[in-house]
Amino acid sequence: MQSLFKIALVGNPNSGKSTLFNRLTGLKQKVANFPGVTVEKKSGKIIFSQLPDIELIDFPGTYSLYPTSRDEKILVQVLCDPTNENFPDAIIYIADITQLERHLLLFSQIKDLDLPIFLVLNMLDIAEEKGIKVDIKALSERLEVKIIALSAKNEKNIDSLVEPIQSLVEQKNKITSNNSGLFYALSEPAQKIILGIGENLGEQNPFRAVLIAHHFAWLNSITPYKKIEISDLCDNYEFVDLKEQVHEIMQRFDRLLPIVKSAVQHEEFDNLHRKSENIDKILTNKYVGPVIFMLILMLIFQSVFAFAKFPMEMIETIFGWVQSELHNNLPKNWITDLFCDGIIAGISGIIVFVPQIAVLFFLISMLEDVGYMARAVFMFDGIMQKFGMNGRSIVSLVAGGACAIPAIMAARTISNPKERLITTLVTPLISCSARIPVYALLVSFVVPEKQYFLFFNAQGLVFMGLYLLGVFSALAAGWVFKKILKSDEKSSLMIELPPYRMPSLKNILQNMLQKVESFVVGAGKVIIVISVLLWALSNFSLPNAAKIAEEKIVQINDNQQLTEKEKDNLIASYRLEYSVCGQIGKLIEPVLRPLGFDWKIGIALLTSFAAREVFVGTMATIYSVGSDTENPIFISQQMEKEVDLTTGKKIYTPATAMSLLIFYVFAMQCMSTLAVVKRETKTWKWAIIQFFFMGFLAYFGAWATYALMS
Repeated sequence: MQSLFKIALVGNPNSGKSTLFNRLTGLKQKVANFPGVTVEKKSGKIIFSQLPDIELIDFPGTYSLYPTSRDEKILVQVLCDPTNENFPDAIIYIADITQLERHLLLFSQIKDLDLPIFLVLNMLDIAEEKGIKVDIKALSERLEVKIIALSAKNEKNIDSLVEPIQSLVEQKNKITSNNSGLFYALSEPAQKIILGIGENLGEQNPFRAVLIAHHFAWLNSITPYKKIEISDLCDNYEFVDLKEQVHEIMQRFDRLLPIVKSAVQHEEFDNLHRKSENIDKILTNKYVGPVIFMLILMLIFQSVFAFAKFPMEMIETIFGWVQSELHNNLPKNWITDLFCDGIIAGISGIIVFVPQIAVLFFLISMLEDVGYMARAVFMFDGIMQKFGMNGRSIVSLVAGGACAIPAIMAARTISNPKERLITTLVTPLISCSARIPVYALLVSFVVPEKQYFLFFNAQGLVFMGLYLLGVFSALAAGWVFKKILKSDEKSSLMIELPPYRMPSLKNILQNMLQKVESFVVGAGKVIIVISVLLWALSNFSLPNAAKIAEEKIVQINDNQQLTEKEKDNLIASYRLEYSVCGQIGKLIEPVLRPLGFDWKIGIALLTSFAAREVFVGTMATIYSVGSDTENPIFISQQMEKEVDLTTGKKIYTPATAMSLLIFYVFAMQCMSTLAVVKRETKTWKWAIIQFFFMGFLAYFGAWATYALMS
């Protein structure tokens, strides 16, 4: 089967590359990985009906072919190996028309590889708004390339891409000839290394030979034996990597800057740019900037709660109604229970998070489109790097206060793999909204409801302390991972501060929908499987266990003459106790005893793995509280009466409650988060490591707390 014609979409970050990709492919996109790495690869068919089937590959944003991160290395790996499955037949290079001085550096490098290419100057609307005028014809002649000016955001001149794309297709299997030679003057060592690599690898393109000389140590296409030979050539010809890079970059800018200066007029833009700089004096001020940023994020945080609350309640209501109707109308058997309480419950556990994800990514995408998020990343980079992360991590950590799932997905914007991984691993330590029901239930056991200094509530101060404990733990864990994890990439942040501009609603919505789809499809499959497994463990009993439970219920009923409601609650309680899940609770009780927990808390810990807030519902069932009274205050009263039949002492002392609170601050009690970590890292390895390191902190933190307070 003949493969599709491949066109690579290449450009700097913040050039509007992803927006153009969305415009050219619509919703006909697919997400995979580049071979051998976890970097996400987006590809899709170009939707123009006038063109044949063409695969468009959106490569990670790159500043030059001398990469500083693993994501940027992807483009170099592909372009240095014509046998690579993602090697393009042609290239569309996209540049910001208002930032040509910087964006044409990578273009000049790619053009020297002699692949069919044309240049797209994006953000034409901003250029016109700011009075920037570009002589397209003169620029095209000087750069010797076809140029199209457009606005991907507003779809202005998008149709003008049809003719140059068709031209690229017609050049298939033809190597273009750069009649004017390379874009820069080669040094003597570079000239020698080109001949040497040509003889050893048969590489005919001179600039690809230069790139191989620079990057052979980590290029997958070069065999170990050839790497030794190339290393010897570099030593013999005195080809010094850094020295040659500086020589090349300076030569390219020496040629590019006069070309851009002669073709671009931007006096009005300079005036507007100065106004933008004046705004940044406030928004990126060393002292005022972080305060403004935190206020904005607090607004986002509140919005996630406020705007997502109603649709989440609606989703829960709808699924609750569906479950109730199915239970009432389907035959009473285990298949119905499995479908309603396992599969339907699992699906609802996925869909209920969608409003939070949608609201968060809508607001973050809007800030990115405006140009503000780049400023926030710049402000916090220095601080976060001390803890193994970078400026972009601050977005995930703050968003984790609402829900770790969209917060971890937000870490995709971090280009450095080590910093992205550390952010992913520590974000669940930030107390999320799912912990609130647990905190509300247990805090009353720790401190009485008293007022201090007229305004401060004692229980509220404990709440704040639990949240601060999560924040400091996340930073400390990040510092430890920074020391443990090894990386061949230096922590650096190269970021362009784009001009402030009006956001595109269409682009924001499309980005939001992609994130929602990624979560529902990717993490959803894992969540459903685990939900069904938990249902099975909680509903099936070991041999003879159900008979023993029934005998106990009959005996208690004969002695106490229970009402029907009390009897139903007691049946539910014993069914849980004698289920497989309950027996596992009995089995793990000796491990939990040092923390002050009994087997009933063990069951709650197991069932709340589905979601932390399930803890409250589980305790209600265990203590024979009906569904109509699932109220934290009422449950706490029932728990307060619980007595150890062996010792006669209360089960829930302040020490036990505080131990349980500390456990929930640290423990990874959320299968949805684990599923997303697996989805984002493309492996179970880090999800398992995260589960055990957080479990270690939870266990020993709870043990130390119980020991000190007992």
